[in-house]
Amino acid sequence: MKLYIPKQYRAKLMPEMMEQAIKLIKDSFQKKLAESLDLRRVTAPLFVKSGTGINDDLNGVERAVRFQVPALGGADAEIVHSLAKWKRMQLGVYGIPAGFGLYTDMNAIRADEELDNIHSLYVDQWDWERTITASDRNLEFLKTIVKKIYGVIRWQEQQVYEVYRHITPILPEEITFIQSEDLLKEFPNMTPFERETEAARQYGAIFVIGIGGKLSDGKKHDGRAPDYDDWSTETQDGYKGLNGDIIVWNPVLERAYEISSMGIRVDKTALLRQLDLEGCSERADLQFHRALLEDRIPLSIGGGIGQSRLCMFLMRCAHIGEVQVSLWPDEMIAECERKGIYLK
Repeated sequence: MKLYIPKQYRAKLMPEMMEQAIKLIKDSFQKKLAESLDLRRVTAPLFVKSGTGINDDLNGVERAVRFQVPALGGADAEIVHSLAKWKRMQLGVYGIPAGFGLYTDMNAIRADEELDNIHSLYVDQWDWERTITASDRNLEFLKTIVKKIYGVIRWQEQQVYEVYRHITPILPEEITFIQSEDLLKEFPNMTPFERETEAARQYGAIFVIGIGGKLSDGKKHDGRAPDYDDWSTETQDGYKGLNGDIIVWNPVLERAYEISSMGIRVDKTALLRQLDLEGCSERADLQFHRALLEDRIPLSIGGGIGQSRLCMFLMRCAHIGEVQVSLWPDEMIAECERKGIYLK
């Protein structure tokens, strides 16, 4: 996505009011999320040791920001991309039983990100993880958790409206569940993003199921690392995948807008299968993977919810740089300023 300038855009809030709204959203959303999913807050790492398999590999090609630590004998450490695997390990460390979990206030750097209206070098999100049982590893349980999270998002939209009456709610009462394979069948001549946009335009809020594995056309809807979300387990009627994305229609940008990526995590069988499918079976010897294969990490479901993404959407902003401080190309800053969009 290149820089998009909405026609006749005007920010809903003045800069000082926007800062107050950001605090309102961040304070109240995490509290409501924790109540809804029975989560407790834990402190997050900014970096982890390289070579352990703990950092999130995202699509498997993004470079982590690395540095040497003399105090550790010159060992490399790397800034996290997200905490998809670290959180799951913490469930075991804290001994959190099924039905309960944790969340953390995560900050990350993604140096290879292509910068546009919604992508930044700096990533802030609520990373959450919840212990489950083997019987919970099914599509209906996934949908139940998605509905709870979507309910919190709608609740937060209403809270913003209670304070800023000119920012009216737009989210539908229910979120629509769609298999990525069905999106392909319905829109075979479109890209995955174009399919999401059409579905989001039609339904207002969707959860796209099964992201990471190849579809019937031999292509992936989108990339996912092989060692956290389970995107390969067969569910029903030939479908695969116990993960997905919460996507809403963004009327300011006139496009599909991802707020959360989440899913039921791999068990031992799914981990080995997905490592093999992605040609990286050697990862099974890494610290995280060994712990999982040796049953030292519990079964779980988890995900990330973008903090700046959510604030941007709820305040109807045109650029993520209006709600977070990051680095932007000079030409992007200048073009935005000419159109009344002021980046931090």
